[in-house]
Amino acid sequence: MSAKISLTRYLVEQQRVDGRIPSDLRLLIEVVARACKAISHSVEKGALGGVLGSADKENVQGEVQKKLDIIANEVLIEANEWGGHLAAMASEEMDTIHLVPNRYPQGEYLLLFDPLDGSSNIDVNVSIGTIFSVLKKPEATNGGVSEADFLQSGNKQVAAGYCIYGPQTTLVLTVGDGVAMFTLDREQGSFVLTEEHVKIPADTKEFAINMSNMRHWDAPVKRYIDECLAGKEGPRGKDFNMRWVASMVADVHRILTRGGIFMYPWDKREPDKPGKLRLMYEANPMSWLVEQAGGAATDGRQRILDIQPGKLHQRVSVVLGSKNEVERVTGYHLS
Repeated sequence: MSAKISLTRYLVEQQRVDGRIPSDLRLLIEVVARACKAISHSVEKGALGGVLGSADKENVQGEVQKKLDIIANEVLIEANEWGGHLAAMASEEMDTIHLVPNRYPQGEYLLLFDPLDGSSNIDVNVSIGTIFSVLKKPEATNGGVSEADFLQSGNKQVAAGYCIYGPQTTLVLTVGDGVAMFTLDREQGSFVLTEEHVKIPADTKEFAINMSNMRHWDAPVKRYIDECLAGKEGPRGKDFNMRWVASMVADVHRILTRGGIFMYPWDKREPDKPGKLRLMYEANPMSWLVEQAGGAATDGRQRILDIQPGKLHQRVSVVLGSKNEVERVTGYHLS
């Protein structure tokens, strides 16, 4: 790539040529990107910035929050309160929605985010990230916004992405016209386009799953993994490698980069819960990115983007990545 194309220039071109991005949506994405730059700076400082360790608080999920969880959440809220593009926000770290102060005419969009995915990896310096999803505010809101307005299926998203804080800080984005990756150029101070039209290979030899939970899996998941582990001598006729970072952004980023399948399935430890991951904050945006890159994403039985959410913090099983592998796992569940 000869000329450096900034995120702003890329979005302006999308707006001008395709008309896919309204100006308010473009500006909203830029605000989220600026917030991610600020979070990246805090992540980089680590122990020097006093941001490591637990905050000794629990979020709405009953999980102990890390200091960086709270910092990232506040950065995203504060950044998006001043743009005038949003009506409200929802975060995995908050029990209910956050209405944008009425400083401007109410915006047309709703922003959902997991401010810092992979929190268990913060203190050990492993890649973590921010996941976000943008929905259009329903027209019939009677001037206000309620939690019910957020309960839209993933196929209603108008933008989705994540920012991964690793050896490089990379922003991955879709607005429904493929997937593009932008790397933070710290000297220039902006995200620069480094890959466009990202494609996931349909076949793979890599799977990502927490093997320590094997004894709790349902039969279709165990069948699939057993076949992978059997290698060349087994029914698949090829050797597989296992990868597991325990940070969804890192595992999905690897799949977008070179293919693979990621699974966080239902298991017997908590049979009343449909899964561990959050539909609105994690599964929907990641599923749309994967589909836009030619992959597939299901809960083991149906397309994730077609699931109608019933509550803001709904959980779901996730199987996503290389299309042929996802279809195989889904087929095992349906047979």
